[in-house]
Amino acid sequence: MIDYDGTIAPLQADRSRAVPYPGIPSLLDRIMKTCGTRLIVLTGGSAARIPPLLGLDPPVETWGAYGLERIYPDGRYEGVEIADEAFDALAKVELFLNEQEVGKCVEISPAGVAIHWRGLKAQEVLDLRTKAYRIMTPLAAGHGLVIAEFDGGIEIRVPFASAGDAIRSILLDTEADTPIAYLGDDTPDEDAFRMLNGRGLTALVRHKHRFTAAEFWLRPPDELINFLEMWIYACRGTL
Repeated sequence: MIDYDGTIAPLQADRSRAVPYPGIPSLLDRIMKTCGTRLIVLTGGSAARIPPLLGLDPPVETWGAYGLERIYPDGRYEGVEIADEAFDALAKVELFLNEQEVGKCVEISPAGVAIHWRGLKAQEVLDLRTKAYRIMTPLAAGHGLVIAEFDGGIEIRVPFASAGDAIRSILLDTEADTPIAYLGDDTPDEDAFRMLNGRGLTALVRHKHRFTAAEFWLRPPDELINFLEMWIYACRGTL
């Protein structure tokens, strides 16, 4: 299981251009086809954005909105409906943000609304962050939603949508003795690291180390590539 933005793809201000590090797609393709490994790519945003960026055939299994939506390799889609009250509150967040003329920084997913400020100047980030909290805080408090910052932005989402919740769902569908690994880079991935504590291998993929619940630290792209090659070797796959 592997996070997308910031883990296998460098973080970009324009998320439509967040293509993977060179060599990563071919290694993931080998893992899927020759290693007997179920590969899952996770993202907090929309699942539909990931397969075209990876360009794998067949597409990789993708979990979006922290597990609330799922795209299978054969193209099948599954989604989880959220309560009308939460949906209406998130719609108000989107409306109020658009009224503040920051729509170009907004990303909508089935689980919530995110604001991205990567690439903006310091004062612009401060202004955008202030507007976000002013809009999100009362709606989160009144409708049981969660506000969380991540590397390059902030989001408001339903409380049952997190990387940890996605991992919990995957574990329910996995044999207890199955070797598992999770690779991620950002603060939301800490939920996944903690969920797998004592159950699987966890790695922080990041240029600079920070305090983390992950067991290992990998610097992308070279150490990430090395890890994937070692996985292929251990599973007796082919490069």
